[in-house]
Order: sequence, then structure tokens, then C-alpha cells
Amino acid sequence: MNRVLAVLACVLLTACGAETATSAATAAAVKKQELEQGQKTMDQVQQKIGESMQQMQQSTQRAAD
Repeated sequence: MNRVLAVLACVLLTACGAETATSAATAAAVKKQELEQGQKTMDQVQQKIGESMQQMQQSTQRAAD
């Protein structure tokens, strides 16, 4: 009986560890996706800033001409 309980306890603890590992992997994948989306947003913002700067320079040059 003790052996059965010991085996059952090992199986339950192993299952718990697998669930924890799966949860950690899922959380890491979500975090990676968030970081990639943040990088993409930052790149878009930098591009828009660059375009705005070019437009300002062109406006300044036209005004000087």
C-alpha cells in the first residue's frame, strides 16, 4: 500500500511539474510576442517621425525660396 501511495505521489508531482513548465513556456511565448509587437510599433513611430522631419525640412526650404 505504501508503494502504491508513493508511486501515486510521484505521478501527481510529475504532472504538476509538467503543467508548470507548460505554463512557463506559454508565458514566455506571450512575452516574446508582446516584445515583437512593441518593436514593430516603435519602428512605425520612428518612421513617422522621420517622415514628419522631412516634411518640415521641405516646408522650410520652400519658405526660404
